[in-house]
Amino acid sequence: MVRGCDELNLSQVVIFTIVRYININKKSIKMAFTLETGSQAPFFSLPATDGNVYSLNDFKDKFLVIFFTCNHCPYVIGSDEVTRQTVLKYSPKGVKFVAINSNSRNTYEEDSFEHMVKRMKEHKFPWIYLYDESQEVAKEYGALRTPHFYVFNDKRELVYTGRGVDSPRNASGISVNDLERVLDELTSGRKISIEKTNPIGCNIKWEGKDKHWMPADACDLV
Repeated sequence: MVRGCDELNLSQVVIFTIVRYININKKSIKMAFTLETGSQAPFFSLPATDGNVYSLNDFKDKFLVIFFTCNHCPYVIGSDEVTRQTVLKYSPKGVKFVAINSNSRNTYEEDSFEHMVKRMKEHKFPWIYLYDESQEVAKEYGALRTPHFYVFNDKRELVYTGRGVDSPRNASGISVNDLERVLDELTSGRKISIEKTNPIGCNIKWEGKDKHWMPADACDLV
């Protein structure tokens, strides 16, 4: 009887030790801030400048590009016309483009929804422009900067995340267009040669934070 109790106590100690080891190691595992390639596109439902509300499921096109952008950032302003040409080039190939503004209007008033509507009317950009006022979608995707592009395949798996071009602030200095490279590969059924680059632009303007603040775990992708 005593021996049985000893065996039981030893078993309990072993189990406790294993559970404690697992729990300690769970705490040490750190998830990436930005959505990893191969991940499914996180769901969203957001208001757009055209007066409608769109969810992820509304976009039935074969491929999907979601990019985080805003109204005031010079890296956005400097590359919007380049992005326009990319949209016009790849929309006929089954690619849908959806822009999301997650910036706090309290950091830059120009990033308010009202200014989004005004900017779309003025420039007539060929994409859907959504407002993520709560910033929850930016957190789900792990958006780092504006602009920051995410490309999804026909299964809505992430195949690329990062910059659009290598010189978004000054379009005349562009020598590499990563977004078009990825879309060429994707629409022709080829393997994506480079799945991650570092987005180039202004950081997301988080509510209640300094305009230069970024989450501690928000780091470069490569």
